[in-house]
Amino acid sequence: MEIAKTQMMPDGAVLRYGLSRAARPRGVIVLLHGMASNRTRWSEFIERTVLKRDWDILCLDLRGHGESMVRGSVGMKIWSDDLANLLNAEGYDRALLIGHSLGAHLALRFAVRHPTRVHGLVLIDPVFQQALRGRKRWQVRLRPLVALVAASIRFANALGLHRGKLPQRDLRALDERVRAELLACGNAEEFVRRYSSAWADIKFFPVASYVQELSEMMRPLPHPASIAAPILVLLSRGVTYTDPAATERLLDASPNTERVTLDAYHWPLTETPDQVREAIEVWIAKLR
Repeated sequence: MEIAKTQMMPDGAVLRYGLSRAARPRGVIVLLHGMASNRTRWSEFIERTVLKRDWDILCLDLRGHGESMVRGSVGMKIWSDDLANLLNAEGYDRALLIGHSLGAHLALRFAVRHPTRVHGLVLIDPVFQQALRGRKRWQVRLRPLVALVAASIRFANALGLHRGKLPQRDLRALDERVRAELLACGNAEEFVRRYSSAWADIKFFPVASYVQELSEMMRPLPHPASIAAPILVLLSRGVTYTDPAATERLLDASPNTERVTLDAYHWPLTETPDQVREAIEVWIAKLR
């Protein structure tokens, strides 16, 4: 059973998360959501996975998301520090990190900063700059401008220029509805359009946070070969932001990395949740 918990960070920010405890846990699994997302994206996974029999499962709203909403600076260093502080507060020396998109990037960066605290990584659709295709290849060069825009919006927010309380977003309900309305009838084009829409996201998410996260997604990622811990990478077969062949070549150069390709576009937790869960369960069962 998942217990809702709250933890204050050293700077006063409050993180909200859920924690499920196993009778004799092998350790803790931490679930990291994606950009402009929240922990409800993992609700279906937590409900159905057999992993909760042998692992504690911690699922948090990253700072600036969901019920951990703040206005101000967010980014990889802040989220990494928050994660380390949260593990300390709950008494975990190491964690197995499972992240989607932005969460996958955070997992990689946490492993670089805290190599002894990582039992393993599961990365769902990480975006490596070496594999970017088309327009995305040159868009990353605009990162300094994006960072400047983010700083300008944060300054306006500090002066009180921002929307009031933002509505909460139940991503499990959204995913189930989209599967029924679009994917079941083969409307892939509308599905990709809807899930790629920044306008849809910022109805529920601060603009400053969205632009900061966009800037963070433009940073080059550590090469998986630089991580000592075992890694599972789940890739989508659909061609959206990256060239799948280029990503596979990069991963093949990492001896500790195993990859599985799913029949999805870029949102496998929405499109193929059972295949994601089963691939993760099989891989974790092999870990020592």
